[in-house]
Amino acid sequence: MTYYPSTALSIGEAIKHGKLDPVTLTRQCLAAAKDSDSVFISLTPERAMFEAEAAAQRQAHGALLGPLDGVPIAWKDLFDVSGSVTTAGSRVLADKPAKYDATAVRHATAAGMVCLGKTNLTELAYSGLGLNPHYGTPHHTPGAGEPRVPGGSSSGSGVAVAKGIVPAAIGTDTAGSLRVPAAFNGLTSYRPSQARHSRQGVTPLAHSLDTIGVIATSLQDCLAIDDVMRGEEVTTREAADPERTVIVLDTSYLDDERIEEAVRQNLERSAEQLVNAGFHLVRRKLASVSDTLNLIQQHGWLGAAEAYTEYRQLLESDAAEAMDPRVRQRLLSAQKMAPDSIVTLYRQRRALQTQLRQELAGATLLSPTVAHAAPLLAPLEDDPERFAEVNLATLRLSMVASLLDAPAVALPSGVDESQQHTSIQLTAPCGEDEALMRVALAASDHLGLSTEHQ
Repeated sequence: MTYYPSTALSIGEAIKHGKLDPVTLTRQCLAAAKDSDSVFISLTPERAMFEAEAAAQRQAHGALLGPLDGVPIAWKDLFDVSGSVTTAGSRVLADKPAKYDATAVRHATAAGMVCLGKTNLTELAYSGLGLNPHYGTPHHTPGAGEPRVPGGSSSGSGVAVAKGIVPAAIGTDTAGSLRVPAAFNGLTSYRPSQARHSRQGVTPLAHSLDTIGVIATSLQDCLAIDDVMRGEEVTTREAADPERTVIVLDTSYLDDERIEEAVRQNLERSAEQLVNAGFHLVRRKLASVSDTLNLIQQHGWLGAAEAYTEYRQLLESDAAEAMDPRVRQRLLSAQKMAPDSIVTLYRQRRALQTQLRQELAGATLLSPTVAHAAPLLAPLEDDPERFAEVNLATLRLSMVASLLDAPAVALPSGVDESQQHTSIQLTAPCGEDEALMRVALAASDHLGLSTEHQ
């Protein structure tokens, strides 16, 4: 297998200088994708080779479309890709190929990115663990132990990057579905504020919570691909000055017994590294975070109500019997949500967004991404009740940014005693994506997460 750089931007740089042939690269990536176990639901080899050959021609004539021209990418199978069926990880949805690309796919293609295919996911994108009985459950478990869950719902996207099949993959995030697979696989992800992207051509789960984003090995890749998915030129952002940057570490996470010791220790170690780099770290509790967690615990998950409404007709049809029973049961459980709870969630959401903005006052929130490392896969496949319990525990922390529509970046923070990955998250108030990016770039650099391209 020919070596190629691990990041999208470094691949683009190598293509630009004639050190890497996009046709050879794409052929190699397609072969790796075909040989992978349950990572992809479908491949688009004809399209991929056509796009790679076009990139090679542009390179030969000095007419590349940008820094990502010729770089392979994979799309979670919620995104419409012309000529390919969008399954949403299910056996009961559309069986006809999409006529058009989703807007994000179209924009990435216009920037020269090569569409390799569609990645696996939890059925209907409705789980944080990534299990799928229809298309198999992918994993990329470190070490020689038993398989661990890949994280969901963007399981295939996370594993495709972790295995090196593609340098970056696209997913969605409704309650943590980008950040959880990134956390469990030692990767980076960026959950944008919802208004930043068009979701045209993306199968919905919960309209007021869904957003689209990137999983990659570097934050720079996440931000560059985010730019092209919006139809913008890639922007080179300047990292924030640590001496002028305030980071708030919510101390309630340090006192929470539900957070595994390795996650806590690696969070503390990351915080210490940031302090040593000159960041101003403030340790205090944020009422907006604890109030959001309490709101969800008391009234339920808003995404559950929206997802049930989205798929109620399916749930009431005979086709529901063919669904993953874990997903079907979780959707049906939203029937029990009281109307006053749903209204309360919508109302309090706005108030809590304001509260977070006021409490941070220009600072960035530091927290764990997930309270634990990836759990073992087999016990969760065999025990529906255990699955439901662990799924909720997995999504509990990431739900905060989702409910508040807060942009968030997940960064690897280390491993536990079993060599399973842990992760930290940087969060800013809704709409403050660019400010978050600058802080996250600086943090990533000083945490030793810079890449070969940079």
